[in-house]
Amino acid sequence: MKFDDVILGRRSIRGYKPDPVPKALIEEIIGLAMRAPSSMNTQPWNFYVITGEPLDRIRAGNTERMVAGVPQSREFRQGQAFAGQHRDRQVGVAKQLFAAMGIARDDKDMRQDWVLRGFRQFDAPVCIIVTYDKVLDGSDDTPFDCGAVTTALVNAAWSRGLGAVINSQGIMQSPVVREHAGIAEDQVIMKSVALGWPDDDFPANAVVSERKAVEEATVFVGFDE
Repeated sequence: MKFDDVILGRRSIRGYKPDPVPKALIEEIIGLAMRAPSSMNTQPWNFYVITGEPLDRIRAGNTERMVAGVPQSREFRQGQAFAGQHRDRQVGVAKQLFAAMGIARDDKDMRQDWVLRGFRQFDAPVCIIVTYDKVLDGSDDTPFDCGAVTTALVNAAWSRGLGAVINSQGIMQSPVVREHAGIAEDQVIMKSVALGWPDDDFPANAVVSERKAVEEATVFVGFDE
């Protein structure tokens, strides 16, 4: 694909075929992603790529603990709940997804099932846990760099015909993830990425989230009109 085709065509994939993804292809994608820039070339990121039975154990543990009301334990700062225009965008994409899936506003069971899909990494055949070196904890550059490499990863996956969605629900129960992914103590869990072959029959996969206009997001200084 051309670069523009990847950027403009990519969308978050929340429904996957069960087909396995070759390890060599994942290695290729991660190799491309790691060309992302990082602060002073620190490259703080690492990746735990999980499939099969270990991933099933993470899915089950996440779901059981969340349904039981165990408080979430993400290892990065969440900040305050979204408000104002940021909350409006969050609600907006949820409405797009629920409309595509035929989930009515008052259908609590289907809404709950949708939430649980996130804890199960959307039933994708592969989950990639993005971590960073704990020695860098507290640096704002480090999560910024992890965001850059994760964006590069999902774009690289799309360029190879794979789908992905960046997902925080899959790491809400960090003890479960640490145990079954074997994450080293010198790592901080940052994000998870569900990865696999897109299921074209899954309605939510057709949703393209809205973007604000360049004029709304950008201030040009010193340019001629």
